[in-house]
Amino acid sequence: MAQNKTTENDLSVSDFLNTVDDEIKKRDCFTLSTIIAETTGLKPKMWGHAIVGFGSYHYKYDSGREGDAPLIGFSPRKDAISLYLSSQFKDRDTLLAKFGKHKAAKACVYVKKMSDIDTAVLKEMIVNSVAHISSLYP
Repeated sequence: MAQNKTTENDLSVSDFLNTVDDEIKKRDCFTLSTIIAETTGLKPKMWGHAIVGFGSYHYKYDSGREGDAPLIGFSPRKDAISLYLSSQFKDRDTLLAKFGKHKAAKACVYVKKMSDIDTAVLKEMIVNSVAHISSLYP
């Protein structure tokens, strides 16, 4: 079975975030890292070379595939900051409706900049997402 490419490692989160060219996105990523750390009580760690993750859980699918993943994470991508959340956390649709300017996919929420979103709603989404994943993978 193939090994996951995105695993927790000892690379520096600060060094990674400082490579972000766009100064607004860089500042927003440092702000987002602080918000997630304060909301969860978890320290940021690098997962692979481009994801900042907080906490971890071990999953095992019916197919036999298993591995570890961050409870919550984000990555500064070219077009937006990708937030990695549970796809089914409590009040997801209601919170996303109040969240501000974003795009959403199954388990990712994309934001251009922190000034576009409501950070109080973000904190609630973080708490609900971590609770949902933790309930699935105790």
